[in-house]
Amino acid sequence: MTKEKLLLWTLAAINFTHIVDFMILMPLGPQLMRIFEISPREFGLLVSSYTFAAGFSSFMGAFVLDKYDRRTIMLWVFTGFFLGTLACAFSPNYVVLLIARVISGLFGGLTSALILAIIGDVIPDSRRGRAMGLVMAAFSVASVFGVPFGLFIASLSNWHAPFLFLAGISAIIFWMIYKYVPSLTDHIVSGNKKPSPIEVIQRVTSNANQMRAITLTIMIMLGQFMIIPFLSPYMVANVGFTDMQLTYIYMAGGAFTIFTSPWVGKLTDKYGKVKVFTIFMSLNVIPIGLITHLGMTPIPYVLLISTMFFVTSNGRMVPASALITGTAKPENRGSFLSFNSAVQQLSAGFASFIAGLILAENATGQLVNFNIVGYIAIFFSLLCIPLIRRIKVIDL
Repeated sequence: MTKEKLLLWTLAAINFTHIVDFMILMPLGPQLMRIFEISPREFGLLVSSYTFAAGFSSFMGAFVLDKYDRRTIMLWVFTGFFLGTLACAFSPNYVVLLIARVISGLFGGLTSALILAIIGDVIPDSRRGRAMGLVMAAFSVASVFGVPFGLFIASLSNWHAPFLFLAGISAIIFWMIYKYVPSLTDHIVSGNKKPSPIEVIQRVTSNANQMRAITLTIMIMLGQFMIIPFLSPYMVANVGFTDMQLTYIYMAGGAFTIFTSPWVGKLTDKYGKVKVFTIFMSLNVIPIGLITHLGMTPIPYVLLISTMFFVTSNGRMVPASALITGTAKPENRGSFLSFNSAVQQLSAGFASFIAGLILAENATGQLVNFNIVGYIAIFFSLLCIPLIRRIKVIDL
């Protein structure tokens, strides 16, 4: 059990760096839009470039992840992620940063599929909810510590500093991977012909249950990532927050989800994935509707709404991830989860890009049409509830 906990803490640490790397750009949005003199559409491209690159690499990873030792691939992938993060830290302008984000995304996207594949290989379904809750608590730690600290050091120096900080953390986590992630080769079917890329795609697309799981992933991403990338710019331009006050949002939301994420994992194992998902997804549409209609609002009220958004968003991802992981057999799990991760990243990138096209700035610098974005996000979120009831776990 001790080895299992060390493994889960290592996977959580990997997830932490990946989440911070993606999230840190969003609260830096107001600064980057001023420094580089870019529009919401160009900022949306900066955000979506990471997810599009992550989606592409995850798609390609579907053809190789089940062929090799999970530990070996994770070490190589994390090395590339570390180098991409350094490239972001030393980017001198918008174009170079855009390219560096693509590099980071190419490697960062693969970590998500590998984390889920390792959990699926090591943790039985009866305890998988708790494992997912622990690993996804990394989002909370990233919100409470990673993003606020990144913003703090950015305020003391410049926007490059958070990426240097993240690169330093990544070096430590690389050692943790080397020490605590065991060699995992049981999924490799010896003597069998390795499937071609076409066969991998056909295997997933011909499986109705897995296709429903992938569709669920798409709906969740469309319901969330039309909102998340523009939350910080909207809070500054429309609600009256300063750049430093943005840290309150991430710290409050993250502090609560540190406790609620493991709790949701336990609820998932006790009451079932579908029931817990339905409750949290239903609750999630409330803060989406409120956030996208805010004007100048007192900070305590905003923090109440944004914290509810963080808690319910995290709450629906724990059971959804546990359910989706269980739709593939061990020998196919890596390729399926990588394929699903590709869809997840591409959907998130598409959502943020579309939201960037809908949003615009008025004469006073405020963002307009965020309410329309909110209506669309709520529509896709609600579609998830009947869909998840049709997905079955097969590796019991």
